[in-house]
Amino acid sequence: MDQNELKQLVGDEAVKHIKDGMIVGLGSGSTVKLMVDSLGKRVKNEQMNIVCASTSKRTAKQAQDLGIIVKPLDEIDQIDLTIDGADEISKDFDGIKGGGAALLWEKIVATNSKKDLWIVDESKMVDKLGKFPLPVEVIPFGSSHLFERFEKMGYKPTYRMNGDSMLRTDSDNYIIDLHLGEIDQPNELADQLSNMTGVVEHGLFLNIVNTVIVGTQHGIKTLSREDLG
Repeated sequence: MDQNELKQLVGDEAVKHIKDGMIVGLGSGSTVKLMVDSLGKRVKNEQMNIVCASTSKRTAKQAQDLGIIVKPLDEIDQIDLTIDGADEISKDFDGIKGGGAALLWEKIVATNSKKDLWIVDESKMVDKLGKFPLPVEVIPFGSSHLFERFEKMGYKPTYRMNGDSMLRTDSDNYIIDLHLGEIDQPNELADQLSNMTGVVEHGLFLNIVNTVIVGTQHGIKTLSREDLG
């Protein structure tokens, strides 16, 4: 199976975790797009009564076009289950997210959810985080000074671009990607980034996910944080 077929498999499997009456967080990215298509079919065929909150404007529009009810997060008390993708997941269930520039909204939705489920193909599973560039969302004002600090720290920063212009997130911020290679101490790095003035959010998602559904050449694997012991 190719990567798209694996993504479709995990998307279809993830939808099985959604029950009638749930409030569901919808993530972002190519794997989630396929999952939302599957959810739309299920909502239509089974007349499911669910309400969703979205982590991006693009996902919200896709869901609404499929007849799924989407409400702003501020109109929802708590999300039962959020389903999202990830760019990397380490063996201890930490992740890097933000390849689609939605990390701020993704983390807000995730931390307001009772349970978080990530869906990925097997290429996203790694021993240590860091090969995938770590996204950092920053406010535009003074961002060049943050960029220089990252350079001096040896983090090899690059601005995320949209053609010839700086990419803007749904909150109108910039993304600086840090090319770290390997992250030995993710918790310390997360604290360091969070304490830097001008940083809005970073793409380290630590101690958040409960369950990971992985599409492999041998079928679906469902991994639980409880299995770590």
